[in-house]
Amino acid sequence: MENTNKKKVLFLCTSNSARSQMAETLLKYKAGDVYDVYSAGIEKGEVDERTIQALEKFDFDTSELRSKHVDEFDGQYFDYVITLCEKASTECRSYPNTAKQLAWDIPDPKSRTGSHPFTSTLSELSNRLTMFLAVEKHNRTKTAVNTPAVSKEDMVLPDFDPITFYKSLTDDVRLKALMLIEYHGELCVCELMEALEEDSQPKISRNLAVLKKANVITDRKHGQWVFYRINPELPLWAKTVVAQTTENNTSLIEREIGRLDAMQNRPDKDSFCK
Repeated sequence: MENTNKKKVLFLCTSNSARSQMAETLLKYKAGDVYDVYSAGIEKGEVDERTIQALEKFDFDTSELRSKHVDEFDGQYFDYVITLCEKASTECRSYPNTAKQLAWDIPDPKSRTGSHPFTSTLSELSNRLTMFLAVEKHNRTKTAVNTPAVSKEDMVLPDFDPITFYKSLTDDVRLKALMLIEYHGELCVCELMEALEEDSQPKISRNLAVLKKANVITDRKHGQWVFYRINPELPLWAKTVVAQTTENNTSLIEREIGRLDAMQNRPDKDSFCK
């Protein structure tokens, strides 16, 4: 049955050539049954060929994409107007006939550095839209008369606190230990002591306890050894923070990795992992 109560969303950017086209396509794919989605530019433009290539790389249909000027939607009501660049945000700061206006500052792929700027922008928009859908679904659920039960699959670390998560990363020992665990997959206290040149086992254990209490890491015992790894139930955004922090700051732990590589008589992980 067709949903006649769809919310209307308008994405606005400078020329409706890249970011807003991607956002429109992605939201239609992710939640076209809930939202009627449109995009436009505050200036006349054309859809960038690289936008089409990036979308088609992931099998999105681009046959109906065209650049539209915001005047085409003059007088129409939208539940959400979302600007994707500073120019659109500034010139359409108070869009008429809308219930909620959001301003997302997404880098322009046409001036973005890197080997795949349009794909990177597509990925960033996808993540932002996933967040948008989660937040708006939560808001709709709170105001619904009959609140549906939360499935077990949705209950991922219900007590996870982002403030506690970020506080747990503010100590040098904890951050480096976490980066080393992320890099190697799992490590025990003695390995972290060697890598960090720390003689105090209680100090390492105390810092690992902070990370464990924050649900950032979990442990498994094997014989006399206790191995620590990134909590597999960590929310995806938090896993991404840990992974990208490690990937983009390996210089912080290069010496530690070297010391660990040179360590003799490391615990036997082969039998541990069986």
